Amino acid sequence: MSRGSRTWQRAGVSRLRLVIGLLLVSVLALSSCANLPDSSAPQALGTIDHAPTSTGPVTPVAGHDPDLLVRNFLSATANPANRHQQAREYLSPTAALNWDDSAGTAIVESPDTLRESLTGDTATYRIRARKLGELGADGAFRAQDNTYETRVELTKVGDEWRINQVEPGVVVDSAAFYKSYRRYSLYFANNAGSSMVPDLRWIATSKDQVTERLLALLSEGAQPSLAPAVRNVLAAPISLRGGITKANGAADGVGLGLGGVRIDFAGASALDARSKELLAAQVVLTLAGAGILGPYVLLADGKPLDDRYANTGWSLDDVNAMNPKTPTADRTGLHALRDGTLVTVDTAKGHITPTPGYFGTAHNLQSVGLSDDGQLVAAVADSGEPAPKPKHTLVIGSYDGSTTFSVVQGDTFTRPSWTSDGGAVWTVIDGTKVVRVVHDRATGNVSRQDVDSSTLTVGEPNSTDPVPRLPITDLRISRDGTRAAIIAGGKVYLAVVVVHPDGKYSLVSPQPVAVDLSTTAVSIDWTSPDTLVVAREGDVNPVETVFIDGSDLTTLSSQNLTPPVRSVSVASDTYYVADSRAVMQLQSTDPAADRFWREVQGLGTNAVPVLPG
Repeated sequence: MSRGSRTWQRAGVSRLRLVIGLLLVSVLALSSCANLPDSSAPQALGTIDHAPTSTGPVTPVAGHDPDLLVRNFLSATANPANRHQQAREYLSPTAALNWDDSAGTAIVESPDTLRESLTGDTATYRIRARKLGELGADGAFRAQDNTYETRVELTKVGDEWRINQVEPGVVVDSAAFYKSYRRYSLYFANNAGSSMVPDLRWIATSKDQVTERLLALLSEGAQPSLAPAVRNVLAAPISLRGGITKANGAADGVGLGLGGVRIDFAGASALDARSKELLAAQVVLTLAGAGILGPYVLLADGKPLDDRYANTGWSLDDVNAMNPKTPTADRTGLHALRDGTLVTVDTAKGHITPTPGYFGTAHNLQSVGLSDDGQLVAAVADSGEPAPKPKHTLVIGSYDGSTTFSVVQGDTFTRPSWTSDGGAVWTVIDGTKVVRVVHDRATGNVSRQDVDSSTLTVGEPNSTDPVPRLPITDLRISRDGTRAAIIAGGKVYLAVVVVHPDGKYSLVSPQPVAVDLSTTAVSIDWTSPDTLVVAREGDVNPVETVFIDGSDLTTLSSQNLTPPVRSVSVASDTYYVADSRAVMQLQSTDPAADRFWREVQGLGTNAVPVLPG
């Protein structure tokens, strides 16, 4: 089910300068024609990428029946300005005064308004819909897939219907939500300070207020679940000093068009040089990703944050080393596991060649992981031991196979997943025991470290997510090292990787994503720092992508695939899958009309693709 995009346009700023009488006529005209239809085509969260637009009538339309009033109320709730002042216009004076809109926001799809009772001056309606997720006060979205139901009571205020009783919290029709809100990425440094980490938020505000809103969210920090895995340089005692302006000091139109941004940070002059670079990377990547153009003139207590950029300001190129979306060079090329042997694949010439040494001569390998630089291999091999001894063993070694270590045994292993620096490889033994095997490049020593994954077996209040989230059948570590994408019990989760002061690791805060998959997930990989690709059972939509907050589940082409799809891996611009017939590839850069799967020649039906990571 492919999700399309729509383009929406706002009235120009110049319209605001018309005479008051003309403005009122314009508003009334909009009010008379902007009612929501009884139903609309469902869309995925995130398919609309634009500035917020009007979501419906600014005030209730005179003479509307109660069911239409309820529908327009669900549209008006998509405007959070002034404590949902627009939505409060649909309430009676008492209800408007008492409505607690801070109790949470539910986003629902195609709500039904079902009348329970209707008299001359009172009415009761039940709202029933599919719940897509919840939005936190910080703009963080949490995916769900269940039924939402609430009850509202209406009364006549004068001659007009108004909602007289509404439960605490906000419920928003998804069609209106998509028009009002846009997804942005905040960036925080990973604890190692080697990369920035995206933190997705949904914001409804005008373009000229986005800069201020994003910086305010940055200063408030990462989502609580992510906070233990990242560092926020823009936190106390660092704060904004004065107003945010264009690069030349102009206060109007900040973030609109050309002109850049000028920001002064109080307390930043005391930061060390590396922390200043991290602060700049946080700000520049966050603003650039929101379409706010540079140069970015960053000051520390009134003076340049870094003298190198005193005259020109910072640009996106200046922080690309920290940008997690910067493409990495493919230093290894495509590999595959064929008949238990690791082989290299020259797609241009169609050559299939075994790798040197142990991994290219063994015929008992079950799965393989390559380090980013191609120098290290982790492979799950048959142990060759009779029952009841474990069936498999994890082997770590150099790419040339001259040095190998059998590290740990078990009956099952998930395919190994390397950290981006090649310092450790992650896997799950027997579906329950998460381990990281550390490789010391200086000494060549290899050691096993157990990872605490107990939160995967703990339920959360009011959650419909099944617990325990076991067995784990796939696990992939993000390049920034802060998150683990997991398939557990056939469902997709995202967990946060926490390093404790004693050097031990934990997986915490498992959140369900791709919640509306109708069949079991079988394989997962990272397509970018904020997006996953999932292969699942069945003939319908076997390969889909989803954002890490669970929004925008999008189907990839299935043309030429022969399900079931057994495995999925991703290079910078190419998806690879193993289906029932062959290893197939899909170029993400191809035009949509030409995007279909092509066979990687020569590998056969039993091969699976192997890529770094």
